[in-house]
Amino acid sequence: MELGKLGEEEAERFLRLRGYRILGKNVRMKRYEIDLIVMKEDTIVFVEVKTRTKEEFAKGYESVNHAKQARIRKAATLYLMQSRLPLLEVRFDVISVGYNSMGESPANILHFKNAF
Repeated sequence: MELGKLGEEEAERFLRLRGYRILGKNVRMKRYEIDLIVMKEDTIVFVEVKTRTKEEFAKGYESVNHAKQARIRKAATLYLMQSRLPLLEVRFDVISVGYNSMGESPANILHFKNAF
């Protein structure tokens, strides 16, 4: 399994353990994609997951630049317009997953709430 998919699965487990309900994974809206869409209480959260090896870990969340943020916002807007969810709070998070090496337990997980 590729490193990115491993990280997304780890991020999903991380969020479930913290009471988030998974609404979607790798959701495509036109040419845009959202890694995870989750909900907790009255907040819907669009999550970008960045996975790196330990040496590059600190750079994972930094790669969510303004252009990537704009694509995620567009995808989220399309998702909300098409969903039948009631009006909710919306948040954009980034989860950075760092592995010691491919497939080993993650060395670290950082969850940046309201990242942008």
